[in-house]
Amino acid sequence: MSTITSTFAQSDSSKIILVIHGGAGTILKKNMTPEKEKAYHDKLEEALLAGYNQLKSGKTSTEAVKAAINIMEDSPLFNAGKGAVYTNKETQEMDASIMRGSDKNAGAVAGVSTIKNPIDAAIAVMEKSEHVLLTGAGAEEFAASQGVEIVDTSYFRSDVRHKQLKRVQEKEKMVLDHDGDQGSVDSSEDEFNIDYIEDKKFGTVGAVALDNQGTIAAGTSTGGMTNKRYNRVGDSPIIGAGTYANDFAGISCTGHGEFFMRNVVAYDVCALMEYKGLTLEEATAEVIRKQTEIGGSGGLIGLDKNGNVAMPFNTAGMYRAYITENGTMFIGIYGQ
Repeated sequence: MSTITSTFAQSDSSKIILVIHGGAGTILKKNMTPEKEKAYHDKLEEALLAGYNQLKSGKTSTEAVKAAINIMEDSPLFNAGKGAVYTNKETQEMDASIMRGSDKNAGAVAGVSTIKNPIDAAIAVMEKSEHVLLTGAGAEEFAASQGVEIVDTSYFRSDVRHKQLKRVQEKEKMVLDHDGDQGSVDSSEDEFNIDYIEDKKFGTVGAVALDNQGTIAAGTSTGGMTNKRYNRVGDSPIIGAGTYANDFAGISCTGHGEFFMRNVVAYDVCALMEYKGLTLEEATAEVIRKQTEIGGSGGLIGLDKNGNVAMPFNTAGMYRAYITENGTMFIGIYGQ
């Protein structure tokens, strides 16, 4: 397990108003071509600016989270929406959630396969239903009734993701055969996102925004785990585990979802701030320490009511970025 990397910032001249992530895992510079690194950097910047423009035009934090996540959902670089990984049955089952801190309203969908942008469906559940979590065909039916874009399942198909599935399945077969060969990754195959092969649990995207009314919103969207079975659902659509927001902070997580659910990670950060008076930096570091202690890999992004940001992770890297009120950006990929 890698040591905890925590990037914390507070701008003297301008508070941070939007922070995003594109997944954590075995993200190593040696496995990244300059072209691939630039592609990730540019897409993170595009997502930041999409959310930033919403906030600067007076839109809500929820609208900013939606705009930022939509950019990442529409990109095959990330494991969400268009880039969602394959299940064992060679389908996609996507999850997403959103929470607004001011009134603790929330919405989520899980196990959907035809919703182009799952975060849009989660927002519809939050704003247009009396429920918090809808799953499968019912979630798709509700989303369609609310005008959320529905697409054919072919939209999510990807040769790259399919190759990754087969690589993971072959590695699993080797493990089951007890031959001691864990398989290997050919880093010369530049079309592969190496972290998705070596760490099949990672790649979730998320965003947390602070609007001009002081309202925090946090959202998370994922394709889940490569080769997952039995309609497995991770932490991303579970309020309190993968996503949480209150008056103190907003949190979006990425990593091995089972551990994030067991530790109720997103809520734990906010609870430590509310009940123990910890800062965002202290609370997120403590929660990732707990995760590391029980073997949970991943990271999170957090934004508090004062515009402070924290982005700790215990993996080799995490796609992450933030933008301040005056437009200053930070974009990171590898551990510091």
